[in-house]
Amino acid sequence: MSTPDLVLDVARAVRDAGGRALITGGWVRDRALGLAPKDVDLEVFGIPAPHLRTLLEGFGRVDAVGESFTVYKVGGLDVSLPRRESKTGRGHKGFTVEGDPSLSLMEAARRRDFTINAMSWDPLSGETIDPFHGAADLHSRTLRAVDAGTFADDSLRVLRALQFAARFELTLDPATTALCRSLPLDDLPAERIWGEVEKLLLRATRPSLGLALALDLGVVDCLWPELKALVGCEQEYEWHPEGDVWIHTLMVADEARRRLDGLDHPRSVVMMLSALCHDMGKPATTRFEDGRIRSKGHEEAGVVPATTFLDRLNIHTIGGYDVRHTVLGIVAHHLKPTMFFKAPTSVGDGAFRRLAQKVNLELLARFAKADCHGRTGTFACDAMDWFLERARLLGVEHQPPAPLLLGRHVLALGVPPGPRVGALLAQLYDLQLDGKITTPEAALEALAKAIHDGDTGNTRTDA
Repeated sequence: MSTPDLVLDVARAVRDAGGRALITGGWVRDRALGLAPKDVDLEVFGIPAPHLRTLLEGFGRVDAVGESFTVYKVGGLDVSLPRRESKTGRGHKGFTVEGDPSLSLMEAARRRDFTINAMSWDPLSGETIDPFHGAADLHSRTLRAVDAGTFADDSLRVLRALQFAARFELTLDPATTALCRSLPLDDLPAERIWGEVEKLLLRATRPSLGLALALDLGVVDCLWPELKALVGCEQEYEWHPEGDVWIHTLMVADEARRRLDGLDHPRSVVMMLSALCHDMGKPATTRFEDGRIRSKGHEEAGVVPATTFLDRLNIHTIGGYDVRHTVLGIVAHHLKPTMFFKAPTSVGDGAFRRLAQKVNLELLARFAKADCHGRTGTFACDAMDWFLERARLLGVEHQPPAPLLLGRHVLALGVPPGPRVGALLAQLYDLQLDGKITTPEAALEALAKAIHDGDTGNTRTDA
């Protein structure tokens, strides 16, 4: 695995100035796992902050982040001093942090969260510095806190444990497990929580590993009561032989993760959050009736708890895409592909067009397939392929059809501005959704007729 030229150049300049530059953190961990490392962070020992900045200015524009624990950004590279940290209050801002280039390698590594993240690598000599035996823990697939005393300073590390355990399929050692269970999580803001949950859902091949650990550590009980309610909520064995709604949700999360190919980041988030939220209506609707376990109306009933859950994570629009709206649409309609497919009479094109007003049909079909496969047993899941093909044939897989007429067309026919304009447009759009008008010319003709019928007291809407 090659080291970026800028890293080598900076490391040589630091060495020539009497210091030492080491690559730290995730890059070293990923390299040890045989993965392709991405972002490179350099930690510089032995050079005071002002001198380091001057040195880095020889490689381009330098931006400084922070005053007391200086991090310099140059050419896409983060270069920092080793840090001393002391806890002064609750929360992630309750720290006093000070850069200290005189720290030993052992002291600098001690502030890391887990041993697998406490390794450093010298890009010039190729030496790995591993004072807390992170490489051995990687080999044994163990996730272990570096230092029990400093680990508790930031409760976010409990959530980091979830995503690291899932991403690298590691097992928490008993001492770290006990430590995580002992930490309160009520000081974490939503954006920090979501940052770790997002990594768990999108970077782990099997997010279920981290979700199961979250339940075991008490994270679900503390942060996400809407998920906790799924634990022990029974399901009809014929359709869900895997067990309760929680087990099913974990299986669907893994299935959804396997179906992200071709999706951008916001739509990938939609898939994964839909997996967590889709059956949140079951605890409130599950009944034992006629010898069967039923959850009638759980789709619509799931919108309220799913909304509360998204509120906890502060999820709204991501990258300009309305993630919240789409997730709630999937929650409310995730059984529609199967219902349309199994309907005793053929479902008309209008039903597809109207559903496209409420949810992205391609994401709905993709998610419904994950939901179908997120069970033990063998089930036919071809309804979703049929559903998506119909949506694509109608051109509504991503959005409903654009209206053939707009307000200006109504005004041009002499209708004064006011509520009647909207009513006429809604009437015409209804005809369009049903396929009764398909061209602008036909729409204008239907509009003229609707205006005439309204003016003469005739309220017929056929055209």
